[in-house]
Amino acid sequence: MAASGMVIKRGKSSWLSHIGMIIGVIIVCFPIYLAFITSTITPEQVAHPPMPLLPGDQLLHNYQQAFFSGINAPVWKMLVNSLVMAMGIAVGKIMISLLSAFAIVYFRFPLRKTFFWLIFLTLMLPVEVRIVPTYEVIANFGMLNSYSGLILPLVASATATFLFRQFFMTIPNELAEAARVDGASPMRFFWDILLPMSRTNIAALFVILFIYGWNQYLWPLLITTKPEMNTIVMGIKQMFPVGGEVPDWPLIMATSILAMLPPILVVVCMQKLFIKGLVDSEK
Repeated sequence: MAASGMVIKRGKSSWLSHIGMIIGVIIVCFPIYLAFITSTITPEQVAHPPMPLLPGDQLLHNYQQAFFSGINAPVWKMLVNSLVMAMGIAVGKIMISLLSAFAIVYFRFPLRKTFFWLIFLTLMLPVEVRIVPTYEVIANFGMLNSYSGLILPLVASATATFLFRQFFMTIPNELAEAARVDGASPMRFFWDILLPMSRTNIAALFVILFIYGWNQYLWPLLITTKPEMNTIVMGIKQMFPVGGEVPDWPLIMATSILAMLPPILVVVCMQKLFIKGLVDSEK
């Protein structure tokens, strides 16, 4: 009887937790659903409430207009710019952080720890703080309105370097010694042993850094003056009229929904590796 009572209590607790989770998902997703509904109706329907709760008949028209026309630039071009920027930042940060953490952990050179803490101190100087000198350097190198100008100033990452350093320090020294005895060079040890072992960490960081690069607004706004170099976040902001004009809400919401798709696809495709990289306790 006691056992059955415990089962009933666990069942009630499970139902309550599931109900709470479903309510939370509804609260989070309802604004996104409303944005999708808005992207399928006409501006007149938005201006005259109540707004419908079912998709309208303008879905193809609104999304086609947003994707191929936009306002200042076609949305497909802004999506490409954001994709190149986000991929460049994520891959660049991971590559540089892997190599710097590898050098700090496995090589003995003077002021090794000092260099690491100097890298770590850059966390206190994000790009927003050093934006004027960074802009001057990029301008002097002629990288305004270019992908290299969008990516390079945001590539270095003290956080990723710190995380990879902590992971490399958990790997037994006997592994490196065995590779050295077998005649493996340092880079061979890095490529054949450390890199495969870091796969889940790389996946978790890639998802986080991709979304970080995708959501950048201030830096692209500063160094891009041509509409064809706008990112999708900039494009959404520029769709709002400056004066007293009424915003084209269906077009804005259609662009917002399109802007959400690439990060969602990255998270869904790398979900298992992402979760394993965050919670794996055997590392």
